[in-house]
Amino acid sequence: MARIDYADPSTLEGLSAKAFENAPPINIFRMLAHTGPLFGRFMQFGGGILSETELDPELRELAILRVGHLSGAAYEVQQHETISRQMKMREELISAARTGDTNDLTQIEAQVMAYTDDVLKNVKASDATFNPLLDKLGARQLQELTITIGFYMLVSRYLETFEVDLEDGEVPDLARVTRTK
Repeated sequence: MARIDYADPSTLEGLSAKAFENAPPINIFRMLAHTGPLFGRFMQFGGGILSETELDPELRELAILRVGHLSGAAYEVQQHETISRQMKMREELISAARTGDTNDLTQIEAQVMAYTDDVLKNVKASDATFNPLLDKLGARQLQELTITIGFYMLVSRYLETFEVDLEDGEVPDLARVTRTK
C-alpha cells in the first residue's frame, strides 16, 4: 500500500494538470502528480528517453529492466516487462535482466548488461565496460544509455520510497509511447 495517498486530479493546476491529462492512468503518474511542475518536467524527460533517443529500443529496455531488478523495484520491472513484451522483445533478454545470465545474449547485449551493472553498483563505469560500448555505440548513444540508467535509478528509488502499488488488472499499451524498431 502506498505510503501517501495518490494525488486527487481535481486539485492539480498548470503544468501538473496538463501532464496528468496526457499521462496513461497508472499509479506512478498518480503519485508523481503531487510534485507540481516537476511532474510535467519528469514526463517530458522520461518521454524523451523513451521516444527521442537513437539508442536501440531493446538495449534501452534491457538496461531499464536490469536497473529495476538490481534496485528491487517491482513496479518498474512490471511496467517495463510489459512494455518489452508489447515491443515483442525476446524473452531471453527479459530473463537475462532478471537473472544476470548473459549466455544467450549477443555481445552488445551482454556489454549493455555489464555496463548497467557497473554504473549502478560503482557510479563510474570502468574502462572495461565503457570502452567497448563507446566503440560500438559511439558517444551519443553511450550517453543516452548512461542517462537512461540514471533516470531509471531515480524512478526505482522513487517507486520504492513511496511504495507505489502495482497496477491492478491490465497495464495500458505503453509501448505505443516508446520508439520501437
